[in-house]
Amino acid sequence: MTDLNVDAILAESSRRAEGRTNLGDGSEFFLEGLARFMDSLNGDAQLNPTGEFIASERALLHTVNRLNYTADRAVFPEIAQQKIVKPVFIIGMPRTGTTILHDILAQDPANRAPLTWETMFPSPPPAADSFLTDPRIAACAAMFPPIEEQQLRAIHPLGAELSQECVTMMGEAMCTPLFHNQFYVKTYQDWVDTEADWAHVYDFHLQQLQHLQAFNERDRWVLKTGAHLWGLEHLLATYPDARIVFTHRDPVKSMTSYASLTSIVRGVGSDHVDPIQVAADWTPRLRNVLMHGVEVRSAKEYPDAIFYDMMFRDFVTDQFGVVEQIYSAFDLPMSDTGAQQMQAFINANPPGVHGVHSYSPDEYGIDPDEVRHEFREYIDHFDLPPE
Repeated sequence: MTDLNVDAILAESSRRAEGRTNLGDGSEFFLEGLARFMDSLNGDAQLNPTGEFIASERALLHTVNRLNYTADRAVFPEIAQQKIVKPVFIIGMPRTGTTILHDILAQDPANRAPLTWETMFPSPPPAADSFLTDPRIAACAAMFPPIEEQQLRAIHPLGAELSQECVTMMGEAMCTPLFHNQFYVKTYQDWVDTEADWAHVYDFHLQQLQHLQAFNERDRWVLKTGAHLWGLEHLLATYPDARIVFTHRDPVKSMTSYASLTSIVRGVGSDHVDPIQVAADWTPRLRNVLMHGVEVRSAKEYPDAIFYDMMFRDFVTDQFGVVEQIYSAFDLPMSDTGAQQMQAFINANPPGVHGVHSYSPDEYGIDPDEVRHEFREYIDHFDLPPE
């Protein structure tokens, strides 16, 4: 295991990346994030030996990837020439339908969703002619437990060829709420919430999309994560013609589900996980970023962007009907093949097909009335009924 300090992570990352040391533009921000992450792991996280190994490998993966992204950009001039046109982003809180919607949209051959294997091993840029047979698929798959052993499958299925979230890709900027989900890194997350300049995150996010698109382009990107709420203004500055699906649901469900997911994930790497503390810590953070997204959207006009508000209650009633509404709102053509493949995926993945994620607010010290009071402005803005 590599020690949890900046110098050790940089040295081992360089070794794994064939001696590369250039972290590219914005390296100062990356190094600040890495230092804050290391300090918080050592000061806050209370990791067990397994957690120390996982955290070390997490930091190494993102650092190696950044080194490789930067090196490939010099080798392949095509990367910097890529134009990212009218990308579709799905944003919203947990348990609002974001994951299944992303997976449905990814079935349309015209859509390009980042897959887990290519975001885990992005170098060299993936190519269309070997995209289904690339040996990195097997290498990535080998890092996951068998499907039948996946504890989180009912919450969030794992797999090399499944769509990946931008929150993971943000690790290459060393600014992502993913880390505080996986480990208790409170002081790091405080920086992410209130001090970090998210412009750097989207500068590198653009480079990542250009990289993945260079030799495997489709009509449009479809991307997803609630983490975009932290830096929505910077997303819109980077992608002014973005098409954004904003998902909405009674926030009690979101807060409870996120507390459950976080408690399970952190429990792998720490023997000191308090589910009630998890909810108490994350609920105000999520409320703040959710309202940040609403306020960014309301603060000014975005003439080239289009927003579509997706209500969870409508989505569960008619998934394909909502997909059709999204295509219409964004003026996207839907081919017969795309429609058939998306409908087939919906039919093959009814609610509960991967198991049921069971949780209740009282397990996490969540008072539904208090949560709805805290989120009242949001609830009223989108007329969200209690569930």
